[in-house]
Amino acid sequence: MNKASAAIGTTVFFFLAPGLVAGLGPWWVNGWRYASARWDLRPLRWVGAGLIVVRLTGLIECFARFAVQGRGTPAPVMPTETLVVSGLYGYVRNPMYVAVFAIVAGQGLLLGDGRTMVYAACVWTAFTLFVVLYEEPTLRRRYGAQYEAYCAHVRRWLPRLTPWKAEEARTRRTDG
Repeated sequence: MNKASAAIGTTVFFFLAPGLVAGLGPWWVNGWRYASARWDLRPLRWVGAGLIVVRLTGLIECFARFAVQGRGTPAPVMPTETLVVSGLYGYVRNPMYVAVFAIVAGQGLLLGDGRTMVYAACVWTAFTLFVVLYEEPTLRRRYGAQYEAYCAHVRRWLPRLTPWKAEEARTRRTDG
């Protein structure tokens, strides 16, 4: 796939998938209205705003990396030509799912809305089931040993402290 097609497909998918889950979903749940609080929620609201900004930035970086480096899209119907393991993917295998969940949870904190937090938990459950039942088996079939090596060094949900580099695994295999 050429970079222009990958960029267009990635942009469309960005609005269809995370746009619906992290944008329209929370809006359906509470209309983006602040909940009245019995206590001061300002510290949590700041945490929520920070989660939204930081994770949205990371999500955009991941989508761009799929188009440019992977020459494909995050959409299962237009997958990347190469396995993407750099950038945030060097820290955690599923940074897009982590980002979308954090954006939804951030909205729950920012708005002080428990229903949005319940929605965030449902999103996390759906992501976990999708990754375990569909995505990981598909990536194992598509990328084989390369994906197995990646899984052996990078956790599914909890980030590493330092980024893993695929070159390290190749060097260890040939030198060791």
